[in-house]
Amino acid sequence: MTTPAGDCRSDLEPKYHRLCDTSEAWGIVLETVAAVGAVTSVGFMLALLALICKVQDSNRRKVLPVQFLFLVGVLGVFGLTFAFIIKLDSYTGPTRFFLFGVLFSLCFSCLLAHAFNLTKLVRGWKPLSLLVMLGLAVGVSLVQDVIAIEYVVLTMNRTNTDIFAELPPPRRNEDFVMLLIFVLFLMALTFLTSCFTFCGPFTGWKRHGAHIYLTTLLSMAIWVAWITLLLVTPTPDTRWDDTILSAALVANGWIFLLAYVAPEFQLLTKQQNPMDYPVEDAFCKPQFMKQSYGVENRAYTQEEITQGLEELGDTTYVPYTTHFQLQASDLFLLFHQQPQQPRNVSLGHRRRGLNNMVLPFQNRTSQKDFSIPRAQTRVSPYNDYEGRKNGS
Repeated sequence: MTTPAGDCRSDLEPKYHRLCDTSEAWGIVLETVAAVGAVTSVGFMLALLALICKVQDSNRRKVLPVQFLFLVGVLGVFGLTFAFIIKLDSYTGPTRFFLFGVLFSLCFSCLLAHAFNLTKLVRGWKPLSLLVMLGLAVGVSLVQDVIAIEYVVLTMNRTNTDIFAELPPPRRNEDFVMLLIFVLFLMALTFLTSCFTFCGPFTGWKRHGAHIYLTTLLSMAIWVAWITLLLVTPTPDTRWDDTILSAALVANGWIFLLAYVAPEFQLLTKQQNPMDYPVEDAFCKPQFMKQSYGVENRAYTQEEITQGLEELGDTTYVPYTTHFQLQASDLFLLFHQQPQQPRNVSLGHRRRGLNNMVLPFQNRTSQKDFSIPRAQTRVSPYNDYEGRKNGS
């Protein structure tokens, strides 16, 4: 057995030669990029634990366990890359078919839980609790776990672990893609949910939704590319199948870190903005009603008064004055413009005088007196009374 070119030992098993063989440089490159991604994921996990006490917003603090679980899934994605660099055998076969879908379902279920919580926050609704989000992420990902366990057990027939290496490459690739149907559905659901995070009055949460939207969109593009290359485009050698899948793992892992994790860390310690939340007693206030405080002085709403009086045909209204307008009262003018009658005048003379004054007043049609009557003093009939009769 010839020793591969590079730093490989002579006693190294052939299935590990891609890790050090310089003639197949793609293995070394992907191995290096995956190792850096794994170290970066661990660094983000430690930083997340260290920044928990500095998170001021309670709703951002609630999502930290889900994001920590997401980082665990990303770390597993980078670690799974080595199972595709190493040649397919009885050990790497079950690992590939089981962990590929499980790890990605865990990552996308965490994104789905976060996106669903953002759809409530952006509309001012009550957000999900920490346990509900964590249970949603774990519960959705368990569906793929059950599917993967059933497939691996049935395919191996309990004991035959070499069956994956013995399958023809076209059949193996078809089974591999068919096993990931639920992950594809979960990815599409996460993308659709992230679109709803842009609809709402509280715009501060839309940036978080944009991170999920961009991450899911780029992940969908990568998955469409590697599925097309794996199923549609025929490869000259079966080893290129491993190259395609390992490259897809590394690329998708770095998209998770750069498009979602890193931007979220920038907003992690951001101070809570009151504009991102509705008023605490907003649910007590009547909706679709005009809010007014105090008593409205309608005497100074000149436009409304003028318009209303013009519709009623009132021509005596003078704009830009007090609301209570002076109007001529015929009966008022009648009795206040009547000359003083002596007290000893008979009742018949008074009635005749009243009739004489009403007739000329009714003929007056153009002039109106808006003057304020003044108080007048009457001459007391007892001014000349001195306690004795006249002539006595």
